[in-house]
Amino acid sequence: MNVHHLELFFYVAKHGGIMPAVRNIPYGIQQPAVSAQVGQLEEFLGVTLFQRRPFALTAAGEKLFAFITPFFSNLDQVAGELQGGQERHFRLGASTIVLRDHLPQLLSGVKKKFPGVKVSLREGYAARLGELLAKDEVDLVITLVDRKPPAGFQLQVLVELPMILLVPKASKLKSAEELWQRDKINEPLICLPAHEMLTRMFQAKLAELETEWFPTIEASSTDLIETYVAGGLGIGLSVAVPGKNLPENVKMLPLKEFPPVLIGALWRGKTTPLLGTFLDMARQRAAEITKTRAVSGQERPESRHAAVI
Repeated sequence: MNVHHLELFFYVAKHGGIMPAVRNIPYGIQQPAVSAQVGQLEEFLGVTLFQRRPFALTAAGEKLFAFITPFFSNLDQVAGELQGGQERHFRLGASTIVLRDHLPQLLSGVKKKFPGVKVSLREGYAARLGELLAKDEVDLVITLVDRKPPAGFQLQVLVELPMILLVPKASKLKSAEELWQRDKINEPLICLPAHEMLTRMFQAKLAELETEWFPTIEASSTDLIETYVAGGLGIGLSVAVPGKNLPENVKMLPLKEFPPVLIGALWRGKTTPLLGTFLDMARQRAAEITKTRAVSGQERPESRHAAVI
């Protein structure tokens, strides 16, 4: 029996399919190769190990997975012990702007303390990142969070940021409150999909204000929201983050009565030395952001220093 074929099957069974396995195998291998080699294992054994669509292990697959799991699941631990306890792989998920504007500094610090560590980055918004974490496809995510983490997750709140509306600079609106006073809001609302936390929090508060304003454009990222507002396509829902200027033709309107959005780190299982080091640096970075906001006076409605996450 080919041990490499068993390893590939282990990843397929653990992550619930061939494509999720490809994303988590710690070396480069493509989907066709995994399919072919797992197929060879099934041919050798003379059994079907799993159903492809929807994914489900057969009785034979369950038996084989139970047998090989103790060996393959402990390989990283043994390797770490043999390497002197140094972790070698850190998988992180976050939004585009977090990855672009904050991660380089954090990862530089991590690599100084853990030389040779391999870092994998996954991009996405809150719901998608939560799925990746639940499937064990990432070790930690930085995203919008609730104050109470889901069962089985650990949470470190990093910063609280205010909700804002982004409007074209030429707009006559001087405050968001002007919108709530209307019988009907005609401007298109640009926001993340309805299941995203930011959108849900916004709609919940609108309901308290007895105001109806439903999305016209659902963007896949907050970067797109800013772009669409700059293009004059409507009013965008976002979050103010210090240190960046909006485009010249965009201004922000604070949402004073709306709750702040929490940005935090979520992870599962024990806090390893590498993960703990990253969290310490993330807290320091968050403290710097908070200090920047206080110094720059971003609480003032007229301030233009904001970016979206």
